[in-house]
Amino acid sequence: MTKLCNALNIGKVLELKLNTVGINSLEELQQAGTENAFAKIMSIDKNAGRTILFSIDGAISEVPWHKIDKNRKERLKDYYNELRQRN
Repeated sequence: MTKLCNALNIGKVLELKLNTVGINSLEELQQAGTENAFAKIMSIDKNAGRTILFSIDGAISEVPWHKIDKNRKERLKDYYNELRQRN
């Protein structure tokens, strides 16, 4: 199992948030998926921003969050906006 702190884009603060919602390894994060993992974080941190969403997606796909495909980033922004409206 790969520790979250060894994954791309995952710092100590994000690792702690992921641990709090029951995600403790990169493999568990990949299994949860970007949107599900972020929704779990939003359930404990209503102020979670898009950068966290992008960081999770980049960690799962093993790319720096600022190099996520433009189309994927737009879909993530739409997801983020929808989630914010619901909460």
